[in-house]
Amino acid sequence: MNTEPKRLYRSRDDRKIAGICAGLGEYFGIDPTVVRLLFVVGLIFWGGTLLAYIILAIVIPEAPL
Repeated sequence: MNTEPKRLYRSRDDRKIAGICAGLGEYFGIDPTVVRLLFVVGLIFWGGTLLAYIILAIVIPEAPL
């Protein structure tokens, strides 16, 4: 049984810009492409996702090696 808590990290391997979408996809167990599409749709219809992406890129640490 794994007792270690789940941690959110930016991806080092599957990154397009900062690894945020891949990290969120891995954390929630969904395809990173779906997360990327949600960010793009959010950017088109509501510009706040760009600010959210920038904040997440600063706040979420990179995955350990």
